[in-house]
Amino acid sequence: MSTSLQTPIDYLKGVGPSRADLLRKELGIQTYQDLLNLFPNRYLDRTKYFKINELQANNAEVQIIGKIIKFEEIAQKRGKRLVATFKDDTGVMELVWFRGQKWIREALKLNTDYVIFGKTNYYNGKFSIPHPDTELLSEHEQNLRSSMQAIYPSTEKLSNRGITNRVMTKIMQNLFLETKGRFAESLSKNLLSDLKLITKSEAIFNIHFPKNSDLLFKAKYRLKFEELFYIQLQLILKNLIHKSKIKGFPFNTVGDHFNTFYKHHLPFELTNAQKRVLKEIRADLGSNAQMNRLLQGDVGSGKTIVALMAMLMALDNGFQACLMAPTEILSAQHYNGLKELCNNLNISIKLLTGSSKTSERRKIHEALENGELDILIGTHAVLEDKVKFKNLGLAIIDEQHRFGVEQRSKLWKKNTSPPHVLVMTATPIPRTLAMSVYGDLDISVIDELPPGRKAIKTVHRYDTNRLKVLRFIRDEIKKGRQVYIVYPLIKESANMDYKDLMDGYESIARDFPMPDFQISIVHGQMKPADKEFEMQRFVKGETNIMVATTVIEVGVNVPNASVMIIESAERFGLSQLHQLRGRVGRGAEQSFCILMTSHKLSENSKTRIKTMVSTNDGFEIAEVDLRLRGPGDIMGTQQSGVLNLRIADIVKDNDILQHARYHAKQILTKDPRLKSPDHTPILETYRQMAKYKNIWNYIS
Repeated sequence: MSTSLQTPIDYLKGVGPSRADLLRKELGIQTYQDLLNLFPNRYLDRTKYFKINELQANNAEVQIIGKIIKFEEIAQKRGKRLVATFKDDTGVMELVWFRGQKWIREALKLNTDYVIFGKTNYYNGKFSIPHPDTELLSEHEQNLRSSMQAIYPSTEKLSNRGITNRVMTKIMQNLFLETKGRFAESLSKNLLSDLKLITKSEAIFNIHFPKNSDLLFKAKYRLKFEELFYIQLQLILKNLIHKSKIKGFPFNTVGDHFNTFYKHHLPFELTNAQKRVLKEIRADLGSNAQMNRLLQGDVGSGKTIVALMAMLMALDNGFQACLMAPTEILSAQHYNGLKELCNNLNISIKLLTGSSKTSERRKIHEALENGELDILIGTHAVLEDKVKFKNLGLAIIDEQHRFGVEQRSKLWKKNTSPPHVLVMTATPIPRTLAMSVYGDLDISVIDELPPGRKAIKTVHRYDTNRLKVLRFIRDEIKKGRQVYIVYPLIKESANMDYKDLMDGYESIARDFPMPDFQISIVHGQMKPADKEFEMQRFVKGETNIMVATTVIEVGVNVPNASVMIIESAERFGLSQLHQLRGRVGRGAEQSFCILMTSHKLSENSKTRIKTMVSTNDGFEIAEVDLRLRGPGDIMGTQQSGVLNLRIADIVKDNDILQHARYHAKQILTKDPRLKSPDHTPILETYRQMAKYKNIWNYIS
């Protein structure tokens, strides 16, 4: 990559300090390289010129040749607008500017041939184009042009300040003239010939100035492949280096704790998926490398038992273990569940959260440091500096997407060598996303439910069927079952008429009066102690109905609750609906999830509801969610930073992603340090990326 591409954008002809400042602020363009990577959003056919009498009232983007015959300024409520009368040999129309009138008036000449381009408006029998791109016909004919004109990303501020698409195209042309359109190749000769890819220089030229649609297609493919290839190369390298450099504690023994539990105390037969995952974990723990594994499994698939058995392996090898969860409710639930499972095992387990009393904390700190405490369960409180372990060998993180990278690294420092790390999530991550974001972790999936669990029946009902739904709830309560009713909001939102929780609670209380029925209520604005009290009443079966907001999304395990009613279900995202549904179906009885909505549903809402009704498979749901929302929303900010994609789209370009990962793996398997002469361009590009981007430079 030639160093001149790192030249600040200010130095490019046609830019200058004030434009450079705008491009930096609005589009993040600092250097020539950044400008090259500003890929067009779309392309227009610029071979067609319209006549004014051919225009139609359809807001189309058109290109017309003609002359400006007069200007006038017209007063309006605020300020003035500049209107030009534009004519060709078939008629007249108007060009309108609401801003920048002074320099536009000075820049444009009367009675001179121009090519104008923009979106048409039709009003009062007249056509007009607001803020058109204007170009002298004489210049238009000389430009570095292609039949397809690139349309670049822009912002309101840029167009207000006169940086139109034509200006961007001109700046881009200057960049190509200055660099002579020659760019260092970033892929190996073998890759180019195996995959029949065009060269980097051809691809960059044809993405900005496509000669024809075939070359545009090839340019897009080549640049998407390259982008995904380097992301995969980075992740696979990280994993390989992790395994070779970061030594883990080898757990050589499978001893008494594990065997006693497995033979005598396992509450049910493990599924084949659980056995397979345990084997994968055991192989990691027995090797000399530090385990870094992601365990995915739908709600209720039995991840906790796998986590416990991994912890027992740590104990058998003289190490302590900890499990960290994002909320107090969830960590308390893990604690109670694990304590019950370990009842006959002579293991000490403690819970540490923000609300643990000081005296209790002191005891925990002491027992951790002298090694009396085997397993610590907790929230972020576990990460505090004063929490010191005697010998932490395994750290388990539940619902990983809620913890940042820095928090994970704090756990690493809890021992001389980093403990093994197992990350668990009940949010199914689509394969494409898992490969791109967690490509440096090894991934295990529990993809079958424990025996005896019945699939939850999901139905969609409109508000008009409410009476039938209430009757159904009554019948289920008569059978001794319990019911969740979840609302999206706590207080009435000013501009939305969704049922809010308090209204809902009052109408439920009217329909299910005391003393025949008991109702719990839980929402995010309650004190933790009150929340806990209400939850416990429901858990113990003292209340029949739990009215709540999404605070119950992660956590509560009530096998007797068999009905989940989700009010205004159109307000929830797919993964949230799936998580909420997972709160029922935990016992042996048939469970139900009823999605209540109004009749007014957007296309996206219809797709979400339809998906929920048709499948219980978390991975299928996650794929639909990814298509609807895109990767950034699903990963949350912490992880999606990895995917600052400029041209590829991991949903639409899934096949290219698979290819890219396959080839990156092949290359690194044969040549892990990229020493072969054929791989020099790859090594060089990787080093450049490491230098100018925040990625770890492993190959120095």
